[in-house]
Amino acid sequence: MITVGLTGGIGSGKSTVAGLLTSYGAVVVDADLLAREAVGPGTDGLARVVEEFGPGVLAADGSLDRPRLAVLVFGDPARLAALNAIVHPYVAARRAELTAAAAAATPDAVVVFDVPLLVENRLADNDDYDVIVVVDASTETQLRRLVDERGMDEDQARARMAAQAARGERLAVADVVIDNDGDLEHLRAQVNRLWDRLTAGADVRVHPDARTDDPPQGR
Repeated sequence: MITVGLTGGIGSGKSTVAGLLTSYGAVVVDADLLAREAVGPGTDGLARVVEEFGPGVLAADGSLDRPRLAVLVFGDPARLAALNAIVHPYVAARRAELTAAAAAATPDAVVVFDVPLLVENRLADNDDYDVIVVVDASTETQLRRLVDERGMDEDQARARMAAQAARGERLAVADVVIDNDGDLEHLRAQVNRLWDRLTAGADVRVHPDARTDDPPQGR
C-alpha cells in the first residue's frame, strides 16, 4: 500500500484531481467529509461544538450551521483551535480505520488522503504519507475560479485565499507538483503520469521526471 497526501489551495482544482484518482482506482479519504461526520446530527462532536460555541451555531433543523460557525472561527486562532480539538481526533481515528480496511482489501492499494489544510495543520512532516502531492495554480487562476465558478465576490475570495497557507509554503512540502493553470486535458495527463508511477511502485519523490511540466520546485 502507498499513502498519498493530496493538498492544494482553495480554487486550485484539488477536488478534480481527487476525482481523477478515484476513477483510476485510488481509495480517496476526504478529510472534509470526515470532519462533517464528526459533527453530524446526533453525534457527541456536535454536542461538544454547541457546548463550546453556543446554540446559535445550530440551524433550524438541529444540524450544524457551518457558515455561521465559520464566521466565529475565521481569523480567531483560539476558537479555531477549540474546534479542531473536537474534530481532529475523530478524523484521525476514522482515517486509521479506512486505511486499515483498504490495506486488508487490497494490499497494494493507493490510498489518497484529500487534506485541504495539510500545510496549515503541519501534517507534512509526520509519517502518514509516503508521497505528498500539491495541486498548484496561480493566485490569478484561483481568484478567477472562486469568483466565476463559485460565485464569491472578489473581496470574499481574497480573504479565503489569504486565510490559507501561502502558495510557496505548499510548494515547499511537495514531493510532486501538479500544475493546474491549464485545461482539463493538461491536468488529466499529469494525473495519469502520476498514477502510472504510483502503481508501478516507483519512488516518485526521487525522480525529476515525476514533476510534471517542470512545475515549481518542491522539497
